Amino acid sequence: MTDAKPNVIAVDPVWDRIRREATVIIEDEPVMASLVHSVILSHSTLEVALSHRIAHRLASGEMTESILHNAFEEAYAAGCRLGDVARSDVLAVFERDPACHRYIQPLLFYKGFQAIQAYRLAHWFWMHERENLAYFMQMRTSEVFGVDIHPAAKIGRGLMIDHAHSVVIGETAIVGDNVSMLHAVTLGGTGKKDHDRHPKIGDNVLLGAGAKVLGNITVGRCSRVASGSVVLQSVPANKTVAGVPARVVGEAGCDQPSVLMDQLLHE
Repeated sequence: MTDAKPNVIAVDPVWDRIRREATVIIEDEPVMASLVHSVILSHSTLEVALSHRIAHRLASGEMTESILHNAFEEAYAAGCRLGDVARSDVLAVFERDPACHRYIQPLLFYKGFQAIQAYRLAHWFWMHERENLAYFMQMRTSEVFGVDIHPAAKIGRGLMIDHAHSVVIGETAIVGDNVSMLHAVTLGGTGKKDHDRHPKIGDNVLLGAGAKVLGNITVGRCSRVASGSVVLQSVPANKTVAGVPARVVGEAGCDQPSVLMDQLLHE
C-alpha cells in the first residue's frame, strides 16, 4: 500500500494581501462593496481578476467584454509568466510610489499598472501570431489609458509607469527589469527607418517626466534620465544625463535609481 500524496496548498502572498485589503475597503466605505466584489472578491486568483479587470476596461461596442475576457483567460492559463510578472509590477508600484499604500490600489485605481497589464496581454497575442487582436488592444489601451505601447516591444518585469499619461513605446524598443518611468516618456524613433529603430533601456533605469529617448541607442543599466531631456546618443551605465540634447552630468548616485526615485541633480 502506497502512502497517499500530501495535499499541496498554493501560497500567493500578493493575492492574499489584496483580498484582505479588499475586505477592509468594504468595511471602511460600504458604497465600494459592489466594485470591490466584482474586481477582487468574486475571483479565485490574481490572473482571473486581471482578465476580468482589463477586459472590462478595454471593452467597446466593437469588442465585447465577454470576448476579451475569454481571450485573456486563455493567455493567463497558457503556462506563461504573465501572472508572475503582474505580481512583480504590483510590488514595483507599492515600493516606489509614495502615494500607493496598499497592494490593491494598482488593480483598482492605477491606469499605469492596468495599461502595463494590457500591453503584456497584447504582447502575448503578438508572440502567438495573433497580431490583429494585439493591434486592437494597443489601440484601446491608448484610447482608455493614454499609454501607447506597440505589442512587439519587449518589456521586463517590475515596471512602474507613474501617472501614465502620454507614454509612447515603439515597436523595437526593449525595456529591462525594474525600470521606472513617469508621464510623457517617449521611447521613439528618429524618422521613417524600418527595422531596429527604437531605444534599449537597461535594468534599474529611471526615466524622468517628459524624457524623450530617440533612436536605436542604449541607456545603460542603473542610469537616470532627467525630466524633459532629449536623449539622442547612448548613455553609459550608472550615469545621470540631462538637457536638450542630453549629456552626462554626473553619476547615477545609487545602485538602483528606479527604486530610489530620486530625480534631483546633486552637486
